[in-house]
Amino acid sequence: MKKVAIITGASRGIGRECAKILARNGITVIASYNKSEKQARSLKEELKKENIEIDIFKADVTNKYEIKQMVEYVLQKYGKIDVLVNNAGISQIKLFTDITDDDWENMIKTNLSSVFYMTREVLPNMIHNKNGCIINISSVWGITGASCEVHYSAAKAGVIGMTKALAKEVGPSNIRVNTIAPGVIDTDMNKDLTKEELQELEEEIPVKRIGKPEDIANCVKWIVNDAYITGQTIQIDRRMDIKIIFYIQKRRHFVNVSF
Repeated sequence: MKKVAIITGASRGIGRECAKILARNGITVIASYNKSEKQARSLKEELKKENIEIDIFKADVTNKYEIKQMVEYVLQKYGKIDVLVNNAGISQIKLFTDITDDDWENMIKTNLSSVFYMTREVLPNMIHNKNGCIINISSVWGITGASCEVHYSAAKAGVIGMTKALAKEVGPSNIRVNTIAPGVIDTDMNKDLTKEELQELEEEIPVKRIGKPEDIANCVKWIVNDAYITGQTIQIDRRMDIKIIFYIQKRRHFVNVSF
C-alpha cells in the first residue's frame, strides 16, 4: 500500500522539490499551500504530465482549525498519514532592537507553532498505526544563531528541540522524528543576493555552488525510506566566512519571505 505524505509550504522552493521527489517515488502526496495557489496548481500540472497525480490543499499552517480540516480531509480520502514534512516558514532579517511584537509573534507562530499544530494533528493516526515519519525543516541558524535574525534563529532552534524531545516520546510507537537544517539554499529566501554575493559565497563552499532545493529533497527522500534514524538534526551546510555573513546582513537590512 502506498505511503501518504503531507508536505507544508509545497508550492515553491524546498517544499516543491520534496513533493516532486516523493511523488516520483510512488508516494501519495498532499501538497499544502497558503498564498501561492498558482504555483501549487502548476506543480500539480507538472506532475500530471508525468502521469503522476498529487493533491493540493489550501491551509494556513498558523491556523490550527485549517490544519485540522486538512488532516481530516486526508484521513477521509486516504485513510492514513505516513509522512509529514513541516516545511512552511518565513524569513526576516532585522536588527534585534527593531523587531516588533508583531514580527516576533508572526515568526514564532509560522516557524515553530505551525510545526506543533501540524504534528499534533497527524500523531494520533500515526500512533494508531504504529508507523510514521516526521521531518522538520529547520535551519543552520537554529544551530549557530545568526546576527540580525534573532527571532528566526530562536524559532528554528525551537524546532530542533521539539524534534529531539518528540523522537524520544514517540519512538516506542515506531514513529521517527528528524530535522534537516539547511544552509544557504537557492530559494526565494535568498533572492535578494546579488551575483557578486553569490560568487563570494560559492568560493567558501567546498563543492563551489549554492545548495539547491533538490539537495534538501534528496535528504527528505532518504529519511522517508530509512527505518531507523530518529532524533537527528542533519545539517546540510558548509562553513560561511563571518565577514561575508556580516556584509550580506548589513546590506539586506529587512527581508520578509513567506510561503
